[in-house]
Amino acid sequence: MTTYDWLLFFHVSGAFLFLGAAVVAWVLGIAAALRDRPSEIALLMGLTRFAGIGFGLGTTLLLVFGIWLVIDLDVYDITDGWIVGALILFVLSIVIGGIGGGRDKRTRMLALRLADEGDTPSAELTGAVRDARALIYNIASTLAGFAVLALMIFKPGAS
Repeated sequence: MTTYDWLLFFHVSGAFLFLGAAVVAWVLGIAAALRDRPSEIALLMGLTRFAGIGFGLGTTLLLVFGIWLVIDLDVYDITDGWIVGALILFVLSIVIGGIGGGRDKRTRMLALRLADEGDTPSAELTGAVRDARALIYNIASTLAGFAVLALMIFKPGAS
């Protein structure tokens, strides 16, 4: 395998980890929203922390090997519009996802507290786990992540 093949392998692996983590977080978040008992919600939302590992590793692989590819190939320039756009969307995805994730963390902490206090359903917890603002942040973050993927695949404006 050539250097290019290895760089591309790690870059694409990072993309799969990053977007796969988003899918895992979505599945667990939806499952939590369908539960009533605080202990179940806390468990499911706690498992989303493992998605955070995928986000972190995916982010690192994407950036390091993506930039290395641009430098190594000498075909594209880091200032090409599709690369700049992808980097901006990538940062937006991370920032917006962090905001949504912070809301989810507060919900998990509430679920843990309520689980310790009797594990009975709570209107406050139900409202928090189904919070429309957190949902909007998570949708926006995911869409930005998939938009990055589209830019990487189609490379609009590249020759």
